[in-house]
Amino acid sequence: MGRSKGKNRGSGGGRKPNARSKLKKYKRACWLKNRAMDTDQIQDEIEKAAAPGAKPVDAFEYDDELPGGGQFFCIETMKHFADAKGLADHKKSRYYKRRCKDLKEEKYTQEEAERASGMTKEKLPPAHPK
Repeated sequence: MGRSKGKNRGSGGGRKPNARSKLKKYKRACWLKNRAMDTDQIQDEIEKAAAPGAKPVDAFEYDDELPGGGQFFCIETMKHFADAKGLADHKKSRYYKRRCKDLKEEKYTQEEAERASGMTKEKLPPAHPK
């Protein structure tokens, strides 16, 4: 007897090998798990590290769980690298340079958001003064 070439291969159920790559929910979940930190979060971390008495952002003790033991860390992108060459190559990349440019901009505040949406707090002079 020969093998059947039907939909179900073996006893594994009805899914094809790479079927999850086409599911929208799966893609969205994976993207959120691997998402980089936002620029305002990184700016907050850098400000905390600049405060007197605070430990630096890139100072990590050796940790087997992190790539490179946690010794090669990029502050601007908040990523760990396996070795110094990987970190040096990363600092030449377009992604790194773009992130640095974004971090130099002023932080987006709640006041700016309110002004952009039209929720102004300014007092206008009366239209018909008495």
